[in-house]
Amino acid sequence: MTIESITVGGGCFWCVEAVFELVKGVQSVESGYSNGHTKNPTYEQVCSGNTGYVEVLKITFDTNIIGLKDVLNIFFAIHDPTTLNQQGNDVGTQYRSGIYYESPAQEAVCAQVIKELEMQEIFDNPIVTEVKLLENYSAAESYHQNYFVNHPEQGYCAYVVAPKVAKFRKSFAHWMR
Repeated sequence: MTIESITVGGGCFWCVEAVFELVKGVQSVESGYSNGHTKNPTYEQVCSGNTGYVEVLKITFDTNIIGLKDVLNIFFAIHDPTTLNQQGNDVGTQYRSGIYYESPAQEAVCAQVIKELEMQEIFDNPIVTEVKLLENYSAAESYHQNYFVNHPEQGYCAYVVAPKVAKFRKSFAHWMR
């Protein structure tokens, strides 16, 4: 077993987490914050938009089952990487699209996937996903972990998260656990 992790931001971390909890080969997911300029921010601080942090999901996966390229293709399919600092009604720098790599090899795969998606012209607008070295990562508060699983009836989950999960199930059935 070869374990690797990548951290991604695609709007509210609840949406990204709900999908990747279902992916074959994913060992664990953790909602958190990264690439800001304060230490150990709180959810409220991040939501203010003044910390530089982005809501992210740290995805730990077994590369013998799923590769980074497949993880990234799922990521790009479940959010809009063409809107700057916004995913649906979630607006602000904390909701920006980003991939936060841990090695030069990961950075190269990220660049390759983005180039392939742009060449395929899958999106109507240019991809604005930032690709940066992971910095200042901290886990989100415990009540954010496994949020969709624990609160499927909550309004945001029912109307925003559930459709993303349904899209994943339809488009990536072969990656379902």
